[in-house]
Order: sequence, then C-alpha cells, then structure tokens
Amino acid sequence: MSPSFARGTLFAFGLLALGVVLAFALGRFPVGPGDLLRILWAGVSGQPSGLPPQLETVIWNIRGPRVIAAMLCGAALAIAGTAFQGLFRNPLVSPDILGASSGAALGAVVGIYFSLGIVGIQLGAFIGGLIAVGAVYVVGSTIRRGDPVLALVLTGVVIGSLLGAGIGLVKYWADPYNQLPAMTFWLLGSLAGTAKPDLLPLLGPVALGSVVLIALRWRMNVMSLPEEEARALGLNTGPLRLAIVAAATLVTAASVAAAGIIGWVGLVVPHLARFLVGPDFGKLVPTAAILGGGYLLIIDTLARTIGPVETPLGILTAVIGTPFFIWLLASARGGWS
Repeated sequence: MSPSFARGTLFAFGLLALGVVLAFALGRFPVGPGDLLRILWAGVSGQPSGLPPQLETVIWNIRGPRVIAAMLCGAALAIAGTAFQGLFRNPLVSPDILGASSGAALGAVVGIYFSLGIVGIQLGAFIGGLIAVGAVYVVGSTIRRGDPVLALVLTGVVIGSLLGAGIGLVKYWADPYNQLPAMTFWLLGSLAGTAKPDLLPLLGPVALGSVVLIALRWRMNVMSLPEEEARALGLNTGPLRLAIVAAATLVTAASVAAAGIIGWVGLVVPHLARFLVGPDFGKLVPTAAILGGGYLLIIDTLARTIGPVETPLGILTAVIGTPFFIWLLASARGGWS
C-alpha cells in the first residue's frame, strides 16, 4: 500500500479513538462510550448526567487525568523521535538512543533526591536531557573514522551507560525507605497516581515544544538533506538545529518527569507514521503525534489490566516494541528516505 495522508490520518485518529474507548471501558469500574458521552455532556452543559456519582468520579478524577497524560506523553515521545530521526538523518535515532531520556531521567532523579517540586524536577530533566543530547552529538561528530551513523549510535550507547551509572549512584545515595522505592518504580515508567494537578506541568512544556516542532516541520525536510545542500537552499542550519534539539528535548523531559523512562515509543511510532503517510515531515510530524498518543494510551490500558498488579510501562513498550520494530524492518520497502 502506497503512503496516503488521508488514510494515514484516518488510521491515526482511529487508533487514538480506540485507545480512549478502551481506557475508559476496561478496568475495575468500566465506563461505556454512551455513559462517557453523557458525563462529558453533563460537564459541558451543567446538567445532571443521571449516572451514579462513582462513575463521574472515575472519569473526572481518576481515569480522565491518566488518559490525558498518556496521550500527551505518547505524542511527546513520538514527535521527539520523528524530529531527531530527521535532524540526524538516522532511522535508528530516538530520544532513548541519543541519551535524551537517560539524561532527563538523571536530572529528574536528582530533583527527587533533593525533594524538589514538579517544576524543579522538570527543569532538572530538561537540563539533563539537553546536556546528554549535546554530548552525544559533539562526541559523535568528532569521530571521523568509520560510518558516522554507527558512530552516533555507539556514542549514544556509551553516554547512556554513563548516565545510567549516574542514576545508579543517586539511587545508592537515596533514602532506602522513602526515596529509593519511589525512584525505582518511577524509572520503570508508570502513570499510576496521575491526578489533575499533574496535567498542567506536563501540558505546558509538551504544548510549547510540539508547537515549535510542528511549526518547523516543513524546514525539517530541508534539514534532512546534507549540511551543504541545506545551506545552499538558504537555511541557517545552526540556530534551526538548536531550536529543533531544544524543543524535542523539552517534550522528552516533560514526559520523563511525568511518567519515567518509556522506551521504544520514539523509535517505533515514527516508522509506523512514515509507513502510513510517507517521509514528508509536513505530514509526518502531526501524524506521529496522534499515533503516539493512541499507542501509549493502549499500552497504559494494558499495563493496568493484564495482571493482578500494574505492569510498568517501560517493560510493556519494550516487549511490544521490539518484535514490532523487527517486523517494520523486515517489511520495509525502499529503505530510509
């Protein structure tokens, strides 16, 4: 099937709608689509829904904030992965491989260690992610021998290992009764306990970074060309590259601060979006954001329903993402473009 923006967008919105329906319908207190619409309409119109108060509490205070957070985190990781893959002209790049997730995790863990608030944790995550991506790019660019793509990936692995050691050191220093269990569970990735007050600190950075990346999506087509060609076409590549890296790192840091490390979303979803709508970043970036929101929403629903206790998101995304990515590689036609 040839890429089609209409079909791809329809599929993306369908996946997102399916994720929303499943998220509310599955669980200890299932909410059907009809009841969900009645409660939402009651909230807009101010009229009573006529449904049990327990259902309204589940939607507005428990499941609703978690659904929104899952969509925001999934969209953030997907759009960041799309931007990084285009910027570095490398289909293997993702926020995880470039060290953005590990750097953001280290910054956030340091914030938890010093008992900072959510804003302080997000700021630490952003600074850590930005430093990590900058270090990977600088070190990878200085390696002149061999394949530059391989050099960048290996540099990301090395920097990621170093950052992992830093995370381990902070966990070793942490209070084993209070801070350490929180850090360990948080690093595995989870949206459990997400409440309304958690949404605004997540929404702000994700919205800001996503608006920047969506606004620059047409220029990403030129940035995916070699450096000399991009400059010949009139682009000031230096500031543009800095803006893309900063915006992608910001949305990654916001996601990590809210939900911990959730791997594979930023690698798998951009490939699926490219398969659906083609390599044009004007279509690819918004499609990847919608797909990422639906994908992580379905993963989060599985995480809280497949077992007697909630499964960490990072484990599920790895279990599901690895064979899916292998299938993408095996079924690809025409390679990277």
